[in-house]
Amino acid sequence: MNILDLDARWRRFNDDTRSCPCCGRQFSGIYDIGFDAPDDWAYGPRIDDADLEVGEDRLGAEFCRIAGRYFLRSVLTLPLRGSDEVFAFGPWVEVPEPVFRAYLATIDDPAAPFPPADGLLANTLPQFEDEQGTAVTLTLPDPTQRPQMTVTEGPLAEAQAQGISFDDLLDLYAAFGDDIRPHLTAD
Repeated sequence: MNILDLDARWRRFNDDTRSCPCCGRQFSGIYDIGFDAPDDWAYGPRIDDADLEVGEDRLGAEFCRIAGRYFLRSVLTLPLRGSDEVFAFGPWVEVPEPVFRAYLATIDDPAAPFPPADGLLANTLPQFEDEQGTAVTLTLPDPTQRPQMTVTEGPLAEAQAQGISFDDLLDLYAAFGDDIRPHLTAD
């Protein structure tokens, strides 16, 4: 048993058979927050999952190029204190061109080397707004998945190392436009 199992809100959040009494909404636990593009992408969303090209700039599901700058989509995990669960952001990281090319090589050849690489966080994360542009390290433990991001310093690095509370998670969702707190207060 995890300590969060004692929190009625947590139990409601993880009970996919429960419907909110006010609206019928159901939850089945932690859901991740992704970003469709780096914050500097100015051309709008991709349509029908196709890459969007504007001049030399290009946005795909996993890669982006803006004015000669290169970006990779990554995964940033934050452990949830009191449970065995993790929350994940799907932000973009600006990387040097050689890192970008090395990652592309792993798509054609999963055995291609991708050593740890430095980059800069390219999205504004809810509850961590001052962290955009912070230094990160990318690793590729599994070439069939997105690179993993480790933040090197600051509040986001602390959250990654120490975890966040369930209330912090609910605040993140609210800051991202999905305030689910009222739906977890009563049966």
